[in-house]
Amino acid sequence: MTTVGVLALQGDVREHTRALEAAGVTAVPVRRLTEIDAVDGIVLPGGESTTIDKLLRAFGLFHPLRERIAAGLPVFGSCAGMILLADRVLGGREDQQTLGGIDMTVRRNAFGRQVDSFEADLEVAGLAGGPFHAVFIRAPWVEEVGPEVEVLARIGPGEGTGRIVAVQHGTLLATSFHPELGADHRMHAHFVGMVQGENQRRT
Repeated sequence: MTTVGVLALQGDVREHTRALEAAGVTAVPVRRLTEIDAVDGIVLPGGESTTIDKLLRAFGLFHPLRERIAAGLPVFGSCAGMILLADRVLGGREDQQTLGGIDMTVRRNAFGRQVDSFEADLEVAGLAGGPFHAVFIRAPWVEEVGPEVEVLARIGPGEGTGRIVAVQHGTLLATSFHPELGADHRMHAHFVGMVQGENQRRT
């Protein structure tokens, strides 16, 4: 049975857990180093990216998780999780660190404050079944991506010119929005497919 962890330091842990279980895997909270080593993939939920950064270091998880990501651990980061997976961040604190892995520049809180939260229907590349209803809460967006990063979704006027809000880079997936907030679990199912595909490749 595939096991996917949810980083349980802050954010929508229960919501991600339910979505992963609906997608057919065992979902477990991750707070300790031994728990990182026991999962086939991990979700980095939303929250406050600078706080999660500090908690990762306080719990001794930052460098081990960064090493596992570099070694090919599949990771799905939503909202703050997207910021943690970015190689470069705009609008962050001077001492803020990221786990990195995705060759992209992310602008923190790009869509505005809590009162600027909104919902939208997005066309997501590779996601069958029509538009995905996305919830944006103090969301970042992607300013630029490297040549190996696949852009999955944009929002805004003009085909191919809107703000980038979902990307995939190898075994890493990131969204500006919160796919766990709702009954549509297709983004989680897509990530589960990535995890299972990586497991098959390694075996």
